[in-house]
Amino acid sequence: MPHALTVGSPAPDFELPASGGGSISLASLKGKAVALYFYPKDDTSGCTKEAIDFNRLKGDFEAAGAVVVGVSPDSVASHDKFRAKHGLGFDLAADEEKSMLEAYGVWREKSMYGKNFMGVARTTVLIDRDGNIAKVWEKVKVDGHADAVLAAVRAL
Repeated sequence: MPHALTVGSPAPDFELPASGGGSISLASLKGKAVALYFYPKDDTSGCTKEAIDFNRLKGDFEAAGAVVVGVSPDSVASHDKFRAKHGLGFDLAADEEKSMLEAYGVWREKSMYGKNFMGVARTTVLIDRDGNIAKVWEKVKVDGHADAVLAAVRAL
């Protein structure tokens, strides 16, 4: 993995177009904890379940001083449709160039049905209020994951 994320080190900076027509950057979130979750594709079964789980806990994340941001290589238009369809109340960042995905080391070679391809490794990075990496979850299993991230936010 070219960019190993180290707990305690500064999170790679980013600025990406976001759902709803704006943009989102790490600098704009300074002072809040950020649950940055990377997912492969809008409106696929695992990604939808993960998004709905994070959305269910949105108020709890906010009460703990944190924001949730989903990131995938889908377009803003795709994100807007996905948010509207599932009533998601948090930002989805569009990294069509894959520069942020690469900076966070989550754009990787994957294998399915004997074929190798490049894709997003389902990963969540918790960034503390000072912009440093507090925790990294790799090879995320969706069930119970959003609750585990919330518990980590509360422990910051």
